[in-house]
Formats: sequence, C-alpha cells, structure tokens
Amino acid sequence: MSKALKKYKAPILLGAGILFLVIGAFRGEIAVVLQKAIIICLECVGIG
Repeated sequence: MSKALKKYKAPILLGAGILFLVIGAFRGEIAVVLQKAIIICLECVGIG
C-alpha cells in the first residue's frame, strides 16, 4: 500500500460512512431501523 493511501484511508472511510448515512436518511430508512430496534428490545424484555 502506498503512503498516500495509508494516510487518507480513515478520512475516506469516514466520508463514505457519512455519505451512506445521509442517503439512508433521505430514503426513509431511519424509521425502519428504529422499528426493528424497538421490536428486538421488546423481545429481550419479554413483552413482544
């Protein structure tokens, strides 16, 4: 791996992660993730 790639690897991955987070938010996937999290949480408690 070149030195430039090693140097900029973390910022590139961070930027890609933020980009995908924003794309998911615009597609309305936040509600889906929260709904699944609530279901899993209720199952752990024994209510769902």
